[in-house]
Amino acid sequence: MNVGIYSNKKNFDRGCTNILRIRERLVNAGNSCKIIEDIADVDGLEVLFVLGGDGTILTVAAKCATRGVKIIGINYGHIGFLTEFEADRIDEAVSLVIEGKYKLQKRALLEVSYGESFLALNDIAIQRNTGAVNFSNTVSINAKIDGTTVDNFSADGIIVSTPTGSTAYSLSAGGSVLSPDLHAFSLTPICAHSLHSRPVVFSDDSTVAITPLNCREPLVMIVDGKVVGKLPVGETVTIKKSHYFAEFITRGEEDFFKKLLIKLSIWSK
Repeated sequence: MNVGIYSNKKNFDRGCTNILRIRERLVNAGNSCKIIEDIADVDGLEVLFVLGGDGTILTVAAKCATRGVKIIGINYGHIGFLTEFEADRIDEAVSLVIEGKYKLQKRALLEVSYGESFLALNDIAIQRNTGAVNFSNTVSINAKIDGTTVDNFSADGIIVSTPTGSTAYSLSAGGSVLSPDLHAFSLTPICAHSLHSRPVVFSDDSTVAITPLNCREPLVMIVDGKVVGKLPVGETVTIKKSHYFAEFITRGEEDFFKKLLIKLSIWSK
């Protein structure tokens, strides 16, 4: 089996000893293993150990999904919604992979299209520009699902999220929590300037179209936490379910709501 180990630079020194321990155990068990410094180097891997938090996993998720690489997350971050193991349970994680006794959990991805395409495991946020020079006030945004207008939102922006991303930015903006097994996405306005504007949960077979109607500056498009472009007034970005999906290695024992309660309690501290 071809295995890789990836850690963001911030966590590399802290996890270096564990990285070497993981590699040693995998190689001794007859596997090929390499330390990945550039996520572009995941080609040919079957499994990728990711040492970090949710942000680190978001960095690698799309690339792994398009190449069929399974992800196993080791939490070196604060919350770790996407990680299966805490840092003190690395040996258990390695044994799971070596013995092949793991389960796979598939997570849906969004395909975001505007000029070019982007994949998102968590979400896309389309929001007003808050830069000092190009500062925008509340903006007006039309949102359509399968060609039908949901609302003309007066807000700071809109978030479209997967069930995976429902516990991220969308949750902070007042969106609903979606369990990972739901075939649904959510649309959440950011700080809506109207009491009737509420989050909407819809089928993941649908296509969303977002069009700015009124704003001083183009809206900023942020995919999984990274700015990918700007959306001018009258232009439309479309969002739908990708045919790719992210695969996560799990113990098969996950109780989503138990994990949710634990992680939200940590988040609240």
